[in-house]
Amino acid sequence: MTNTTIVLVHGAFAESASWNSTISKLQAQGYSAIALANPLRSVQTDAAYLAALLETIQGPIILVGHSYGGMVITNAATGNRNVKALVYVAGFAPEKGESAVALSNRYPGSTLGPTLASPVALPEGGKDLYIQPDKFWLQFAADVSEDESKLMAATQRPCTEAALNELASSEPAWKAIPSWFIFGELDKNIPAAAHSFMAERAEARETVQIKGASHVVMISHPNEVAQMIGAAAEAS
Repeated sequence: MTNTTIVLVHGAFAESASWNSTISKLQAQGYSAIALANPLRSVQTDAAYLAALLETIQGPIILVGHSYGGMVITNAATGNRNVKALVYVAGFAPEKGESAVALSNRYPGSTLGPTLASPVALPEGGKDLYIQPDKFWLQFAADVSEDESKLMAATQRPCTEAALNELASSEPAWKAIPSWFIFGELDKNIPAAAHSFMAERAEARETVQIKGASHVVMISHPNEVAQMIGAAAEAS
C-alpha cells in the first residue's frame, strides 16, 4: 500500500465521475484517489480551490488534469513540494499568459466551436457554455458507446466562456515538476498536434498518443491512463 495520493481534476463539459474507471484501476494498485469537483468558473479561482485541497493532503501527490483541468493543475501545483508529478490526460499545459482557446487553436483540427449550444447568461455576468447534446458523442466521446455518451451529455458541467479565454496567471508547474502526457489521436477538442507541442515543450518524461482515441481517453482507455499515472507515481 502506497502513501501517494492521486488527485484527478476533470475539465469542461465533464464531471468528477468521468474518472471512475481510472480510479478503480488505481485503487486496485493500492493508491488513494480524490476526484475534485472542478468549479469551472475561472482558471485563477479554480486553481485556488484545488490548491486549498492539496494543502490538506499529507505525503506525495500525483496531480492529474483532463482538458481544461490541465490549466488548473498547472497553476495550482506551483510551489507545492508535495506534488511530485503532473499527468496531462488530453489536458492543456499552458505557459504563463496562454489560454485554453489559444492553445486549442494553435494547430488546425479543433471542431468544438460549432458544437456549442447558445451560451447561458449568468446572473452575475458572463456566460456558461455547454456542448449540444446531439453533437456531444461525435465531438467529445466518439470512442465510447452512444448510450454512455448520452449520459455524459446529460450530466456535463458547463464552463464559463471567460475561463476558456483566461490567461494562465502563474509560472507553470511543469517547469519544476516532472510531467507525463497521454491523449487521443482523434481528439476533436484539442488537436493531437497541440498535445504533442505541449508535451515537447514541457520536456515530458513520457508521451503516449492512443490510436483512434477521442478526447475522453480516461473513459475509453482507463487501463492506459491508470498505467501512466502509476508510472508517474513510481518514478517520483
